[in-house]
Amino acid sequence: MADLDIPISVLDLAPVAAGATTGEALRHTTELARRTEELGYHRFWVAEHHNIPTIASAAPAVLIAHLAGATSTIRLGSGGVMLPNHAPLVIAEQFGTLEALHPGRIDLGIGRAPGTDQVTALALRRSMEGLSAEGFPREVTDLMNYFTGERPTPITANPGLGQRPAVWLLGSSGFSAQLAALLGLPFSFAHHISPQHTVPALSLYRQNFRPSRWLAKPYAMVALQTVVAETDERAAWLAGPAGLYFHKLLSGRPEPLATPQEAAAYPYRDADREFVAQRWKGQAIGSPETVRRQLTQLRERTEADELMLTTIVYDIEDRVRSFELIAE
Repeated sequence: MADLDIPISVLDLAPVAAGATTGEALRHTTELARRTEELGYHRFWVAEHHNIPTIASAAPAVLIAHLAGATSTIRLGSGGVMLPNHAPLVIAEQFGTLEALHPGRIDLGIGRAPGTDQVTALALRRSMEGLSAEGFPREVTDLMNYFTGERPTPITANPGLGQRPAVWLLGSSGFSAQLAALLGLPFSFAHHISPQHTVPALSLYRQNFRPSRWLAKPYAMVALQTVVAETDERAAWLAGPAGLYFHKLLSGRPEPLATPQEAAAYPYRDADREFVAQRWKGQAIGSPETVRRQLTQLRERTEADELMLTTIVYDIEDRVRSFELIAE
Protein backbone atom coordinates (compact mmCIF):
# COMPACT_ATOMS: atom_id res chain seq x y z
CA MET A 1 0.00 0.00 0.00
CA ALA A 2 2.88 2.35 0.69
CA ASP A 3 3.91 2.22 -2.98
CA LEU A 4 0.65 3.92 -4.00
CA ASP A 5 0.83 6.58 -1.28
CA ILE A 6 -2.98 6.87 -1.08
CA PRO A 7 -5.53 5.23 1.20
CA ILE A 8 -6.63 1.72 0.22
CA SER A 9 -10.04 0.48 1.32
CA VAL A 10 -12.23 -2.61 1.07
CA LEU A 11 -15.68 -3.28 -0.39
CA ASP A 12 -17.20 -6.61 0.64
CA LEU A 13 -20.37 -8.23 -0.74
CA ALA A 14 -20.61 -11.01 1.87
CA PRO A 15 -20.56 -13.64 -0.90
CA VAL A 16 -22.32 -16.92 -0.14
CA ALA A 17 -20.26 -19.89 -1.30
CA ALA A 18 -21.82 -23.14 -2.49
CA GLY A 19 -22.55 -25.35 0.50
CA ALA A 20 -22.38 -22.44 2.96
CA THR A 21 -25.09 -20.53 4.81
CA THR A 22 -25.73 -16.79 4.92
CA GLY A 23 -24.67 -16.90 8.57
CA GLU A 24 -21.30 -18.30 7.56
CA ALA A 25 -20.97 -15.65 4.84
CA LEU A 26 -21.63 -12.86 7.35
CA ARG A 27 -19.15 -14.34 9.83
CA HIS A 28 -16.55 -14.39 7.06
CA THR A 29 -17.24 -10.73 6.32
CA THR A 30 -16.74 -9.96 10.01
CA GLU A 31 -13.47 -11.89 10.00
CA LEU A 32 -12.31 -9.95 6.93
CA ALA A 33 -13.20 -6.61 8.55
CA ARG A 34 -11.14 -7.45 11.62
CA ARG A 35 -8.16 -8.57 9.56
CA THR A 36 -8.17 -5.62 7.16
CA GLU A 37 -8.31 -3.28 10.15
CA GLU A 38 -5.18 -4.99 11.52
CA LEU A 39 -3.51 -4.59 8.11
CA GLY A 40 -4.13 -0.84 8.01
CA TYR A 41 -6.85 -0.52 5.38
CA HIS A 42 -8.69 2.79 5.57
CA ARG A 43 -12.37 1.85 5.34
CA PHE A 44 -14.57 -1.22 5.00
CA TRP A 45 -17.85 -0.93 3.11
CA VAL A 46 -20.69 -3.36 2.47
CA ALA A 47 -23.20 -3.15 -0.39
CA GLU A 48 -26.97 -3.44 -0.52
CA HIS A 49 -28.37 -6.19 -2.77
CA HIS A 50 -31.74 -7.94 -2.72
CA ASN A 51 -33.21 -11.15 -4.08
CA ILE A 52 -29.74 -12.50 -4.92
CA PRO A 53 -28.98 -15.83 -3.19
CA THR A 54 -25.23 -15.32 -3.59
CA ILE A 55 -24.99 -12.09 -1.53
CA ALA A 56 -25.79 -11.78 2.19
CA SER A 57 -25.48 -8.00 2.63
CA ALA A 58 -29.14 -7.06 2.13
CA ALA A 59 -29.25 -4.85 5.25
CA PRO A 60 -26.14 -2.61 5.28
CA ALA A 61 -27.04 -0.59 8.39
CA VAL A 62 -27.54 -3.75 10.46
CA LEU A 63 -24.31 -5.29 9.18
CA ILE A 64 -22.36 -2.06 9.75
CA ALA A 65 -23.56 -1.95 13.36
CA HIS A 66 -22.32 -5.50 13.86
CA LEU A 67 -18.96 -4.77 12.22
CA ALA A 68 -18.52 -1.64 14.34
CA GLY A 69 -18.82 -3.79 17.45
CA ALA A 70 -16.24 -6.23 16.08
CA THR A 71 -13.66 -3.53 15.14
CA SER A 72 -12.37 -0.35 16.75
CA THR A 73 -10.64 2.00 14.30
CA ILE A 74 -11.43 1.24 10.64
CA ARG A 75 -14.09 3.43 9.02
CA LEU A 76 -17.26 1.51 8.16
CA GLY A 77 -19.93 2.31 5.63
CA SER A 78 -22.26 1.46 2.81
CA GLY A 79 -21.06 0.95 -0.70
CA GLY A 80 -23.84 1.67 -0.98
CA VAL A 81 -27.28 2.13 0.40
CA MET A 82 -29.56 2.18 -2.63
CA LEU A 83 -31.63 5.24 -1.85
CA PRO A 84 -34.51 4.53 -4.28
CA ASN A 85 -35.37 1.52 -2.08
CA HIS A 86 -35.91 3.62 1.06
CA ALA A 87 -37.50 6.73 2.46
CA PRO A 88 -34.71 9.27 3.09
CA LEU A 89 -35.93 9.71 6.69
CA VAL A 90 -35.33 6.03 7.44
CA ILE A 91 -31.75 6.20 6.15
CA ALA A 92 -31.11 9.42 8.09
CA GLU A 93 -32.29 7.75 11.30
CA GLN A 94 -30.29 4.58 10.66
CA PHE A 95 -27.03 6.31 9.87
CA GLY A 96 -27.64 9.01 12.45
CA THR A 97 -27.86 6.19 15.00
CA LEU A 98 -24.67 4.59 13.71
CA GLU A 99 -22.79 7.89 13.82
CA ALA A 100 -24.07 8.62 17.34
CA LEU A 101 -22.86 5.21 18.52
CA HIS A 102 -19.54 5.30 16.62
CA PRO A 103 -18.67 8.98 16.05
CA GLY A 104 -16.19 9.68 13.28
CA ARG A 105 -16.23 6.14 11.87
CA ILE A 106 -19.36 6.00 9.69
CA ASP A 107 -19.64 6.54 5.92
CA LEU A 108 -22.99 6.77 4.14
CA GLY A 109 -22.40 5.83 0.51
CA ILE A 110 -25.53 6.38 -1.59
CA GLY A 111 -26.36 4.66 -4.88
CA ARG A 112 -29.03 5.37 -7.47
CA ALA A 113 -29.61 1.84 -8.81
CA PRO A 114 -32.08 -0.34 -6.85
CA GLY A 115 -29.53 -3.14 -6.44
CA THR A 116 -32.13 -5.65 -7.55
CA ASP A 117 -34.85 -6.30 -10.12
CA GLN A 118 -37.84 -3.99 -10.54
CA VAL A 119 -40.31 -6.42 -8.92
CA THR A 120 -38.18 -6.62 -5.78
CA ALA A 121 -37.63 -2.85 -5.81
CA LEU A 122 -41.40 -2.38 -5.81
CA ALA A 123 -41.75 -4.81 -2.90
CA LEU A 124 -39.17 -2.80 -0.95
CA ARG A 125 -40.63 0.64 -1.59
CA ARG A 126 -44.28 -0.27 -2.45
CA SER A 127 -44.21 2.53 -4.99
CA MET A 128 -42.23 3.31 -8.13
CA GLU A 129 -41.90 6.92 -6.97
CA GLY A 130 -38.28 7.83 -6.37
CA LEU A 131 -36.97 5.19 -8.76
CA SER A 132 -36.48 7.67 -11.61
CA ALA A 133 -33.27 9.55 -12.31
CA GLU A 134 -35.23 12.79 -11.98
CA GLY A 135 -36.32 12.00 -8.43
CA PHE A 136 -32.93 10.91 -7.14
CA PRO A 137 -31.32 14.37 -6.63
CA ARG A 138 -34.33 15.51 -4.61
CA GLU A 139 -34.15 12.44 -2.37
CA VAL A 140 -30.42 12.93 -1.81
CA THR A 141 -30.92 16.56 -0.78
CA ASP A 142 -33.85 15.57 1.46
CA LEU A 143 -31.62 13.00 3.16
CA MET A 144 -28.79 15.47 3.69
CA ASN A 145 -31.23 18.02 5.08
CA TYR A 146 -32.24 15.60 7.83
CA PHE A 147 -28.62 15.76 9.02
CA THR A 148 -28.09 19.51 8.61
CA GLY A 149 -31.54 21.04 9.19
CA GLU A 150 -30.75 23.68 6.55
CA ARG A 151 -34.33 23.69 5.27
CA PRO A 152 -36.97 23.83 8.04
CA THR A 153 -39.34 20.85 8.08
CA PRO A 154 -41.94 19.59 10.55
CA ILE A 155 -40.06 16.27 10.68
CA THR A 156 -36.89 15.83 12.74
CA ALA A 157 -34.64 12.82 12.29
CA ASN A 158 -33.57 11.81 15.78
CA PRO A 159 -30.96 10.38 15.75
CA GLY A 160 -29.94 12.17 12.58
CA LEU A 161 -30.12 15.93 12.99
CA GLY A 162 -26.69 17.24 13.93
CA GLN A 163 -24.93 13.96 13.17
CA ARG A 164 -22.27 14.02 10.45
CA PRO A 165 -21.68 10.64 8.83
CA ALA A 166 -19.49 11.14 5.77
CA VAL A 167 -21.95 11.24 2.86
CA TRP A 168 -20.69 9.88 -0.47
CA LEU A 169 -22.30 9.45 -3.87
CA LEU A 170 -21.59 6.25 -5.79
CA GLY A 171 -21.97 5.70 -9.49
CA SER A 172 -20.93 4.00 -12.72
CA SER A 173 -21.75 6.83 -15.13
CA GLY A 174 -21.55 10.59 -15.49
CA PHE A 175 -24.94 11.22 -13.84
CA SER A 176 -23.87 10.60 -10.24
CA ALA A 177 -20.46 12.15 -10.95
CA GLN A 178 -22.08 15.46 -11.87
CA LEU A 179 -24.55 15.30 -8.98
CA ALA A 180 -21.73 14.65 -6.50
CA ALA A 181 -19.90 17.65 -7.94
CA LEU A 182 -22.92 19.96 -7.71
CA LEU A 183 -23.62 18.90 -4.10
CA GLY A 184 -19.96 19.10 -3.08
CA LEU A 185 -19.71 15.46 -2.01
CA PRO A 186 -16.95 12.85 -2.32
CA PHE A 187 -17.52 10.46 -5.21
CA SER A 188 -16.80 6.76 -5.60
CA PHE A 189 -16.78 5.35 -9.13
CA ALA A 190 -17.57 1.67 -9.79
CA HIS A 191 -14.66 0.82 -12.07
CA HIS A 192 -15.49 -2.88 -11.54
CA ILE A 193 -18.86 -2.30 -13.24
CA SER A 194 -18.09 0.27 -15.94
CA PRO A 195 -14.32 0.63 -16.50
CA GLN A 196 -14.72 2.37 -19.86
CA HIS A 197 -16.49 5.29 -18.17
CA THR A 198 -14.14 5.78 -15.21
CA VAL A 199 -11.89 8.53 -16.57
CA PRO A 200 -14.69 10.56 -18.29
CA ALA A 201 -16.87 10.43 -15.17
CA LEU A 202 -14.05 11.54 -12.87
CA SER A 203 -13.24 14.36 -15.27
CA LEU A 204 -16.87 15.55 -15.11
CA TYR A 205 -16.76 15.35 -11.33
CA ARG A 206 -13.62 17.45 -10.99
CA GLN A 207 -14.62 20.02 -13.61
CA ASN A 208 -18.03 20.68 -12.04
CA PHE A 209 -17.17 20.42 -8.34
CA ARG A 210 -18.60 23.07 -6.00
CA PRO A 211 -17.17 23.35 -2.46
CA SER A 212 -19.71 22.65 0.28
CA ARG A 213 -20.01 22.27 4.05
CA TRP A 214 -19.27 18.58 3.44
CA LEU A 215 -16.14 18.90 1.30
CA ALA A 216 -13.78 21.73 0.27
CA LYS A 217 -12.28 20.14 -2.85
CA PRO A 218 -12.95 17.09 -5.04
CA TYR A 219 -12.22 13.68 -3.56
CA ALA A 220 -12.55 10.67 -5.87
CA MET A 221 -12.33 6.99 -5.03
CA VAL A 222 -12.15 4.21 -7.61
CA ALA A 223 -13.55 0.76 -6.77
CA LEU A 224 -12.29 -2.31 -8.61
CA GLN A 225 -12.14 -6.10 -8.54
CA THR A 226 -8.91 -7.48 -7.11
CA VAL A 227 -7.61 -11.01 -6.60
CA VAL A 228 -4.01 -11.47 -5.46
CA ALA A 229 -2.20 -14.78 -5.03
CA GLU A 230 1.40 -15.98 -5.08
CA THR A 231 1.35 -16.35 -8.88
CA ASP A 232 -0.64 -14.94 -11.80
CA GLU A 233 -1.92 -18.42 -12.61
CA ARG A 234 -3.27 -19.10 -9.14
CA ALA A 235 -4.92 -15.66 -8.97
CA ALA A 236 -6.69 -16.33 -12.28
CA TRP A 237 -7.80 -19.73 -10.98
CA LEU A 238 -9.16 -18.19 -7.75
CA ALA A 239 -11.01 -15.55 -9.81
CA GLY A 240 -12.80 -18.24 -11.81
CA PRO A 241 -15.81 -18.59 -9.45
CA ALA A 242 -16.48 -14.83 -9.57
CA GLY A 243 -16.39 -14.87 -13.37
CA LEU A 244 -18.89 -17.74 -13.42
CA TYR A 245 -21.04 -15.94 -10.83
CA PHE A 246 -21.28 -12.79 -12.97
CA HIS A 247 -22.03 -14.85 -16.07
CA LYS A 248 -24.92 -16.64 -14.35
CA LEU A 249 -26.18 -13.47 -12.65
CA LEU A 250 -26.50 -11.60 -15.93
CA SER A 251 -28.09 -14.68 -17.49
CA GLY A 252 -30.83 -14.50 -14.85
CA ARG A 253 -29.60 -17.64 -13.07
CA PRO A 254 -27.73 -16.49 -9.94
CA GLU A 255 -26.23 -19.32 -7.91
CA PRO A 256 -23.98 -19.58 -4.84
CA LEU A 257 -20.29 -19.09 -5.52
CA ALA A 258 -18.84 -22.23 -7.14
CA THR A 259 -15.52 -23.78 -6.21
CA PRO A 260 -12.49 -22.94 -8.38
CA GLN A 261 -12.54 -26.52 -9.68
CA GLU A 262 -16.20 -26.23 -10.71
CA ALA A 263 -15.59 -22.87 -12.36
CA ALA A 264 -12.58 -24.22 -14.32
CA ALA A 265 -14.65 -27.18 -15.56
CA TYR A 266 -17.69 -25.13 -16.57
CA PRO A 267 -18.60 -25.61 -20.27
CA TYR A 268 -18.51 -21.98 -21.41
CA ARG A 269 -19.50 -21.07 -24.94
CA ASP A 270 -16.92 -18.89 -26.71
CA ALA A 271 -19.13 -15.81 -26.38
CA ASP A 272 -19.58 -16.40 -22.66
CA ARG A 273 -15.86 -16.90 -22.16
CA GLU A 274 -15.27 -13.59 -23.94
CA PHE A 275 -17.81 -11.92 -21.62
CA VAL A 276 -15.89 -13.12 -18.56
CA ALA A 277 -12.60 -11.95 -20.08
CA GLN A 278 -14.10 -8.50 -20.68
CA ARG A 279 -15.39 -8.48 -17.10
CA TRP A 280 -11.82 -8.73 -15.81
CA LYS A 281 -10.39 -6.18 -18.24
CA GLY A 282 -8.99 -3.21 -16.36
CA GLN A 283 -9.20 -4.95 -12.97
CA ALA A 284 -6.27 -6.11 -10.81
CA ILE A 285 -5.75 -9.88 -10.80
CA GLY A 286 -2.40 -11.63 -10.42
CA SER A 287 0.70 -11.92 -8.28
CA PRO A 288 1.69 -9.10 -5.90
CA GLU A 289 4.05 -7.70 -8.54
CA THR A 290 1.41 -7.81 -11.27
CA VAL A 291 -1.27 -6.23 -9.09
CA ARG A 292 1.08 -3.53 -7.80
CA ARG A 293 1.74 -2.54 -11.40
CA GLN A 294 -1.97 -2.64 -12.31
CA LEU A 295 -3.01 -0.55 -9.31
CA THR A 296 -0.24 1.97 -9.94
CA GLN A 297 -1.28 2.35 -13.58
CA LEU A 298 -4.94 2.75 -12.60
CA ARG A 299 -4.08 5.38 -10.03
CA GLU A 300 -1.97 7.31 -12.53
CA ARG A 301 -4.67 7.11 -15.22
CA THR A 302 -7.53 8.18 -12.94
CA GLU A 303 -5.62 10.39 -10.46
CA ALA A 304 -7.73 8.70 -7.77
CA ASP A 305 -7.44 9.99 -4.22
CA GLU A 306 -8.27 6.52 -2.88
CA LEU A 307 -8.74 2.98 -4.18
CA MET A 308 -11.37 0.52 -2.93
CA LEU A 309 -10.80 -3.18 -3.57
CA THR A 310 -13.41 -5.92 -3.70
CA THR A 311 -12.38 -9.56 -3.77
CA ILE A 312 -14.82 -12.37 -4.55
CA VAL A 313 -13.24 -15.81 -4.17
CA TYR A 314 -14.65 -19.09 -2.89
CA ASP A 315 -12.60 -19.59 0.27
CA ILE A 316 -12.35 -17.02 3.09
CA GLU A 317 -8.68 -17.90 3.64
CA ASP A 318 -7.91 -16.96 0.05
CA ARG A 319 -9.93 -13.75 0.44
CA VAL A 320 -8.01 -12.75 3.54
CA ARG A 321 -4.71 -13.77 1.96
CA SER A 322 -5.35 -11.56 -1.05
CA PHE A 323 -5.61 -8.49 1.17
CA GLU A 324 -2.58 -9.59 3.18
CA LEU A 325 -0.48 -9.81 0.02
CA ILE A 326 -1.55 -6.33 -1.07
CA ALA A 327 -0.70 -4.92 2.35
CA GLU A 328 2.70 -6.64 2.36
